[in-house]
This record gives sequence, structure tokens and C-alpha cells, in this order.
Amino acid sequence: MKNLVLPLLLAGPLLGLAQARKPAKPTTAPLPVQANLARRDAEAAKEVEALERQRFAAQVSKDYAFLERAFSDDLVYTHASGKQQGKADYLQSIRDGKSVYDKIDVENINVRAYNGGMAAVVNGQITITQPNKPDGSPNVAHLKYVTVQIRRPQGWQVVLWQSQKQPEKQ
Repeated sequence: MKNLVLPLLLAGPLLGLAQARKPAKPTTAPLPVQANLARRDAEAAKEVEALERQRFAAQVSKDYAFLERAFSDDLVYTHASGKQQGKADYLQSIRDGKSVYDKIDVENINVRAYNGGMAAVVNGQITITQPNKPDGSPNVAHLKYVTVQIRRPQGWQVVLWQSQKQPEKQ
């Protein structure tokens, strides 16, 4: 019996080392926290897409109450021309008739939400129809744009918006 005790005492640590070196079995199922974050991101993306469409409609209808909520006080809007405006300046340009929209058509939109639905990046393409030019010709702009929206206690708000003019469609 004494002869068996010594080999067993020596074998125990070796077996432990062999088990410790065994690679962990990979898991394919998402962790509950990750799954919850992904679900919240997907829900936020749908919500932001709907709000983007509402925002464009509000710009056309001059729904200032909606636009006041939709744009953050620290908004930076870079127009396709390169001109930059903040929230107050941009909304005032609509009030003064400097920014007039007859129609805004959303051609495509892609929303990616992050951080458990707390931030979203939107990129899309729109066609803006404005009042005719002085010579009577149509005034249509094809734009690609990017916005960044942040979920705040008062709801989603656009903090960054940048547009880029595209060539006329043939």
C-alpha cells in the first residue's frame, strides 16, 4: 500500500497540469449581455430610421416643434456647399425662407446603432426639390448624407449632419 501512495501523490499534480492545458471549448451562443445589447441596437436602428423620415417631412412642413426636439443644441450641420450651421441658425434659415423644401424623397437609408441603442450613425441618399430657380427651371438636389444621433433623456437628437451633392441623374 505504501508503494501506491507515492505514485498517486506524484500523478495528481501531473493530471491537474494535463487538464489545465486542455483548451477551453469555444462557445457559439452569444452571452446574455451581448444578445441584449444587439437587440437594443436593432430596436434603436428601426426607431432612428422612422425619426429620420419624420425629420425630413418636418423640414418640408416646417414643423418647428418637431425640429426643435430632433436637433441637439450642439448640432453641427455641414451643408453640401460646405457652409456650417448650428441648430439655431439652421432653424432660423427655414423660418426666414432661406432654406425652403418643397419635397424631400428618401432614396435609401442605412442605420447602424451602437452602445446598446444609445448612439446611431445614419447614411443615406435623398433628393431635395426646392422652389424653381429664377429662370423657371427645376431646382433639384441629389444628396448623400450622414447623421449621428444620440439618445438623450429627451429622446433621439441629431448632433452631426453632413451632406454631399451628387451628380445629376441621367
